[in-house]
Amino acid sequence: MTKVLMHFVLTRPMDEDLMKCLASTHGLYGMTHVKLLPSMQEIAVEYDASRLTAEQVSAALLRAGIPAEPKA
Repeated sequence: MTKVLMHFVLTRPMDEDLMKCLASTHGLYGMTHVKLLPSMQEIAVEYDASRLTAEQVSAALLRAGIPAEPKA
């Protein structure tokens, strides 16, 4: 397993629906942790790079209802 930590910027403000989407990410294949950062505008995603690429992580977040873009 190759763990990678990647930061994403949320493209809309945090609300209750988005919190529910974040809570559901524990079941996403290859992702080990998704954590809301104290700024409430970013998330940190730890994933298994031997199973997923950065692009696949971004796509999985969008499918889960989390509007986020990789932090530059």
